[in-house]
Amino acid sequence: MARNYVSTMFSDKARRLQAIDGSREAYARMEMGADGSPDAIGEREIAFIEARDSFYLASITPDGWPYIQHRGGPPGFLRAIGANRIGFADYRGNRQHLSEANMAHDARVSLFLMDYPNRRRLKLIGLATMVSRAEDPVLVEALMPVGYAAVAERACLIDVVGFDWNCPQHITPRFTEAELRLREAALPATGE
Repeated sequence: MARNYVSTMFSDKARRLQAIDGSREAYARMEMGADGSPDAIGEREIAFIEARDSFYLASITPDGWPYIQHRGGPPGFLRAIGANRIGFADYRGNRQHLSEANMAHDARVSLFLMDYPNRRRLKLIGLATMVSRAEDPVLVEALMPVGYAAVAERACLIDVVGFDWNCPQHITPRFTEAELRLREAALPATGE
């Protein structure tokens, strides 16, 4: 169970609001046994993470503002690389360097991963480190997806502190072109 996620994310104010709403008892059970140690990501989480072709990354500006950035690539570009560590090659983009600067100031990040066709989502919190190509070119290349035409400037390593599987309610199924082609190919042939 992902005890550290809820224990970390629930503030006293959130707990009071849960009590008013009648949901506190259930969430208190989820927090039982939380000792501050990271939620261990398992095979289910790793399979989900490595199947994604995109995710959203939230960081915090030095002034305390939340900042969200989309990251994308071929399925598997975000991968497990050790005990509770995930990482990805960070490709050349618009060159604003906002996430990178935010992580240098405050390593805390949140990732939001969606599986729209199957109406599943996974939230992760962790501590991020950016490693430039100059610092460790072997690491950056190792995280680069084979055959992907992008320029990797750095690697982003995230030590997962907690995770939470969200309920599927209100997720509208969406499909990539490749997913639609697979579904179409599975349809019975019709005569014309």
